[in-house]
Amino acid sequence: MAEPLSAPHSRGLRRSAHPAWLLLALAVPAAVLTALNLANVLPASRWLAALVSPNADRVPELVFHFSALPRIAVALLGGAALALSGTIFQQILRNPLAEPTTLGTSAGAALALTCATLWAPSLLAHGREPIAIAGAALATGLALALAWNKVFAPLTLILAGLVITLYASTLGATLTLFHGQSLSDLFIWASGSLNQDNWDVARFLAVRVAIAAALAALLTRPLGAMSLADDNARNLGLSPRRMRMLALVIAVGLGAVVVAAVGIVSFVGLLAPALARLTGARRLKDQLLWAPLTGATLLWLADQVAQAPVAFLPPVPTGAVTAVLGAPVLYLLLKRLHGDGASFHEDRPAGPHRHRPGPWLSVVTLVVLAAALWAALTVGRGSHGWFYAHGDALANLLPWRAPRALAALAAGVMLATAGVLVQRLTANPMASPEVLGVSSGAALGLVIAVLFAPGGGRAMQLVAAAAGAGAALAATLLPGRRAGFTPMRTLLAGVIIGTLCNALVTLATAGGSPYTRMILDWLAGSTYNVGPAETLVAVVAAVVLVALSLLCTRWLDLLPLGSTVAQAFGLSPGRTRLALLVLSAAMSAFSTLLVGPLTFVGLMAPHIATMLGYRRALGHMAGSALIGGLIMVCADWAGRNVLFPFQIPAGLIATLIGGPYFMWLMRRTR
Repeated sequence: MAEPLSAPHSRGLRRSAHPAWLLLALAVPAAVLTALNLANVLPASRWLAALVSPNADRVPELVFHFSALPRIAVALLGGAALALSGTIFQQILRNPLAEPTTLGTSAGAALALTCATLWAPSLLAHGREPIAIAGAALATGLALALAWNKVFAPLTLILAGLVITLYASTLGATLTLFHGQSLSDLFIWASGSLNQDNWDVARFLAVRVAIAAALAALLTRPLGAMSLADDNARNLGLSPRRMRMLALVIAVGLGAVVVAAVGIVSFVGLLAPALARLTGARRLKDQLLWAPLTGATLLWLADQVAQAPVAFLPPVPTGAVTAVLGAPVLYLLLKRLHGDGASFHEDRPAGPHRHRPGPWLSVVTLVVLAAALWAALTVGRGSHGWFYAHGDALANLLPWRAPRALAALAAGVMLATAGVLVQRLTANPMASPEVLGVSSGAALGLVIAVLFAPGGGRAMQLVAAAAGAGAALAATLLPGRRAGFTPMRTLLAGVIIGTLCNALVTLATAGGSPYTRMILDWLAGSTYNVGPAETLVAVVAAVVLVALSLLCTRWLDLLPLGSTVAQAFGLSPGRTRLALLVLSAAMSAFSTLLVGPLTFVGLMAPHIATMLGYRRALGHMAGSALIGGLIMVCADWAGRNVLFPFQIPAGLIATLIGGPYFMWLMRRTR
């Protein structure tokens, strides 16, 4: 098990640091911004009267009393709930990355509410809370079940949570794509909207947060014993399983309640406990006090920033502002976090096939890929149902189908190869362009190019995407370069960078630009607009970049042995890592430009190849490339035909196809 994130090493800092100073540093700007924002609603001289008894004939007083003040209360209560939930999760699972958004809790609650809105709106008559709790419990339970075989090992558990989050988010995005009008309000709410029109939500949260806080206070000593090994906890008369179940009920319930009230707000449950520990709250009872206070102040500050009148920014979701404010702070604190030990290296999935796969397996995979590509070109649905195209019909369809299928193939191959590079480079089984923020960085670069230089063409977009991918990957690996890229530190940096890039994309697309709809379709993984010229460039890029990567497999076999061994074989570790980073960033940029950042292939294909028995770098890379191409070709074909005449973006289909299979493989792994 992992050690919790601990306090700084400096003794002087330990003596001087106290969570109260952090709380003051956050509360002062939050109070100043609150005063400015409230003054825009109502003059300060009328605040007291509007608070006690608002005049029904004066709209500003009604807005002040029934909207502005409840919003402050909801921010404070929601932040406290998320921080308390994160603290409990991290304590009982002994995992410093555990919180509602990394365990799938928030995404499960949001998906359940989306489904209820579409197909069972009558259930909402009893409130959102039961539905959100059911969805959150199901998602969190599934993540725990996937990690059960590894006794909740930190990397396995977070990998399971990220898989559940990505899958639930993909399902939600698919539903939004086909029911945009019905879910427009829900989409805005799910992004973390704290808008209020009465005190009902504040009262709703207050009761539940008070109950959860009281239960946590009563369970402080048993929860503290959960930091010990299970055998030691049993010697103290505690049942670890029952304690975990009870604490999970509290933590999941808190996360679901916040989602039901205000939508998904990321980072508070992760950042607040870390800040509390880093400023001196080392005992659990101190963390249970200071982490909720820190979380409440964080969300209060973020919400006031979201409301601040800025000339060039439209109103934005508070959840996006929370990520933009919280990500840089947590990133800067990474060098002061320790306890991410090397034991996590053993968390790499060991597939059921222990032997080396014979050539027949690669041949079979290649044949299946060729068959899938042929089916994508010849089999489809039309106005009269399914048909097989040949002859003149095939010749007429090829200009439309071939570019999409080949672009999907190239993207899948490059994403899978990039995933192998970063996984082996960092010795981290969870590393991939999606998880380490590389795809999100490419997406941010491309979105900036589209919005601020719309006439630049695809060449400029490619350069911007490559720059964004390279910057994101460099920023992810920078904190761990001296520690040998320890998995937990690298993973945490990737989560931070990816969340920050996604939040910036949300902010960039919140202004109602005419390009927003095109960007949203592309972010979902659409290949609708890929033409022959782009496909040719993509195929050539895939061939060149993958060939270069295959030439680097000897480096990938030597680097994990350490810098001394690598130098003995004539390698320069620094230059070698830089070359591999450039290759990974270039492939991620091309892939993101083709199918968007939401594909899941860069994480899934290398794992499937490993579970099939590919261990050495050459076989692992070749097998992953074939599997990644196969997944994306099948995804593009299914997206075109399953709901004809409607089309689902290939990126969404790739996640919908790959998610369940990957979960099954995780469950099978011992």
